Amino acid sequence: MATGWGSLLQDEQQLEELTRQAVDRALAEGVLLRTSQEPSSSDVVSYAPFTLFPSLVTSALLEQAYAVQMDFNLLVDAVSQNAAFLEQTLSSTIKRDNFTAHLFDIHKQVLKEGVAQTVFLGLNRSDYMFQRNADGSAALKQIEINTISASFGGLASRTPAVHRHVLNVLGKTKEAAKILSNNPSKGLAMGIAKAWELYGSANARVLLIAQEKERNIFDQRAIENELLARNIHVIRRKFEDVSEKGSLDQDRRLFMDGQEVAVVYFRDGYMPSHYSLQNWEARLLLERSCAVKCPDVATQLAGTKKVQQELSRSGMLEVLLPGQPEAVARLRATFAGLYSLDMGEEGDQAITEAIAAPNCFVLKPQREGGGNNLYGEEMVQALERLKDSEERASYILMEKIEPEPFENCLLRPGSPARVAQCISELGIFGVYVRKTITALSNLRRNSLNAIPEK
Repeated sequence: MATGWGSLLQDEQQLEELTRQAVDRALAEGVLLRTSQEPSSSDVVSYAPFTLFPSLVTSALLEQAYAVQMDFNLLVDAVSQNAAFLEQTLSSTIKRDNFTAHLFDIHKQVLKEGVAQTVFLGLNRSDYMFQRNADGSAALKQIEINTISASFGGLASRTPAVHRHVLNVLGKTKEAAKILSNNPSKGLAMGIAKAWELYGSANARVLLIAQEKERNIFDQRAIENELLARNIHVIRRKFEDVSEKGSLDQDRRLFMDGQEVAVVYFRDGYMPSHYSLQNWEARLLLERSCAVKCPDVATQLAGTKKVQQELSRSGMLEVLLPGQPEAVARLRATFAGLYSLDMGEEGDQAITEAIAAPNCFVLKPQREGGGNNLYGEEMVQALERLKDSEERASYILMEKIEPEPFENCLLRPGSPARVAQCISELGIFGVYVRKTITALSNLRRNSLNAIPEK
């Protein structure tokens, strides 16, 4: 896929002027982060890193990603309801990964007591790269699906205006007009609003579980503002606040500071460092309630890397989505190679192949939030250390996707604009709401500011 920006990246003086204009427009549009120096304060903020020019995506790949997102929504929901599948799939992982084990223990406790929640909400983001084939074509391949705290829907809603501005400054009005409208924050808020409505209490609140040091607060505020426009009020609290002031009544309705909570929206709780013993107790309290959790703990477990790997096994999709061969075909077309590292012959073979060809694989732990994967020599060293240990079951191996690089200009606060070889990642948001066993809504929203390339 050609980028179309090559000649524009050669004129340094022009790039300097475009950079100034782009940064100012980003600030004006609200493409913002708190600073690393003051992560708890909005007194001083800066722009979120972005590229000077938009990424180009072929219309066929974009439409494929749109179409399969609804299938992924249904698949995640099916996995979350299949307690036997989750237990079998995660049985080896929870022996060696304490974080996943804690989540699974809460899942078991909730099942034992009985699930009080009757409305279920998924706000997922499926991430893809474009695998470069031998014939020069590109194929859509999934990297992962995020089922908890899927971020940047708010900031992505504001970046199209920045890129349109840059292209209009250059006089490229036709290209600017091709940039798609992109407002995932509205779609995410619609999902929360639907769940709130189905909960059925007009005075209930949405509880957003937030971190104290939250640089990405403006991304979250975009969704909060959309909800407030619908007269749905959001209260922001930490896990510690829930532990101290949260409670359940005899019907397991959740109350926070005396206010009933209809929906709990997690923007925290996806990494081990987010939990103390007190926080784990707060998470259990939330899960035991009849409030709509986004996600509930079963859906968070459905987004683990081990589940992703198990879904790629031959015949597994057919079991989870019976009678839906077209959906199964769309899903399977996006899968890259995924390999178990459980103890045994299958795991041994995967480790041997990865050590022999380290540039063809990625080693992934059961973690969200980015920055956790191992590549190349670092991966080889980890596999050599893990190969005779049951700890290896807390990882999976994935085929390394090789997209075609292209040039763009990277803009980051505190650093000069830098022309670099880049690769694209496409994130598609999916929204679904289910009451008991009936799927009521199944929506999709794209999160990449993309120009469809014909």
